[in-house]
Amino acid sequence: MNVLVIGGGGREHAIITALAKSNKVDKLYAAPGNGGISKYAECFNVKATDIDGCVELAKKLRPDYVFVAPDDPLVMGMVDKLNAEGFKTFGPRANAAILEGSKVFSKALMKKYNIPTAAYETFTDADEAIAYIKKQNSFPAVIKCDGLALGKGVIIAKDEQEAENAVRSMLLDGKFGKSGSEIVIEEFMTGPEVTVLAFTDGKTVKPMISSMDHKRAYDNDEGLNTGGMGTIAPNPLYTPDKQQECMEKIFLPTIKAMAAEGRPFKGCLYFGLMLTPNGAKVIEYNCRFGDPETQVVLPLLETDIMDIIEAVWEEKLDTLDIKWSDKSCACVVMASGGYPEKYETGKVINGLDENGQCEGAFVYHAGTKLEDGKFLTAGGRVLGITAYGDTLQEALDTAYKAVDTISFEKAHYRHDIGKKALSALK
Repeated sequence: MNVLVIGGGGREHAIITALAKSNKVDKLYAAPGNGGISKYAECFNVKATDIDGCVELAKKLRPDYVFVAPDDPLVMGMVDKLNAEGFKTFGPRANAAILEGSKVFSKALMKKYNIPTAAYETFTDADEAIAYIKKQNSFPAVIKCDGLALGKGVIIAKDEQEAENAVRSMLLDGKFGKSGSEIVIEEFMTGPEVTVLAFTDGKTVKPMISSMDHKRAYDNDEGLNTGGMGTIAPNPLYTPDKQQECMEKIFLPTIKAMAAEGRPFKGCLYFGLMLTPNGAKVIEYNCRFGDPETQVVLPLLETDIMDIIEAVWEEKLDTLDIKWSDKSCACVVMASGGYPEKYETGKVINGLDENGQCEGAFVYHAGTKLEDGKFLTAGGRVLGITAYGDTLQEALDTAYKAVDTISFEKAHYRHDIGKKALSALK
């Protein structure tokens, strides 16, 4: 089979690496792909958000499946257009991708179907939002813009002034454009965070191995939220009991709720969870594989990914027994200096070997381009240095050893990925 993957980041590099291992895959294509992806797939310079361009490319290439990986094209309805042209796809249609595309929608769905989440209110008027913050007088407060914002549309305000500034930046200054024209103000939840990705065909849910993301830009969870600075899998805080609780109270109810609303969800559903003293609660949903969670989850998948993609399309996921490795995996993101704010690109990356410099390590390209035989930085998050190990400590040691062999001007990464998980294991 031939497969076209839409996207060009570290997540897509991990997906394409998994597809390349499949006995069923003959040829891989990517749009736009990146420097690292070009090792496995023929790359075409079509942006993932160019819906018509990607559909035209599919019509030219005639792949057996199109795997739409990023959030934007899913929310914009790429799957709908591809299905209308007769293509088999992996990824939700637009009316299901709204689960990530609108936080207002997802919170209302959870409220209606009693899916545990933080208490909240929604606002379009800045004065009303600020009055609500003053009345609640509860800090930290969580302020989220309704739409997609590259993982940066959430502000945790420590005090009233920070909360007011966040509201103004979203509703009055248009910091996030249309995505911030409506906001959600939530209670601040406490407890460890867990990410669980799940395959679903709209009826059956098959959770993948759990992971722990590190969203803040700097060590000790300082700095702004980012798309993710590193991750580990499995998450030691996510016990079999927690998995059972989440399956019964969150995973299945979400899939059933979407089906009941006439929005069946087929693809990968990302559950961002908090294990609060009052049980697991949903922080957010994403309508696709997480980045960088995919970079630690898919390397542990032992079942042929193409078998899963076909089972999801055919709505036969209940017939498949998905097998996972019992190893640990860790990923450290190397980012451009200044990320998640202003950063420079076009820096030469030194010491790069796509198989990693250390045994058990491999490099996923996120924001890179290949020019005249050299890899250059081309994004905020540049590389995901990933490693296996029999233990989490072993995986982390190998990943950081590999990080030390790679350099580019103003490279920035966190030194404490997995630290919380390691202390939980003691």
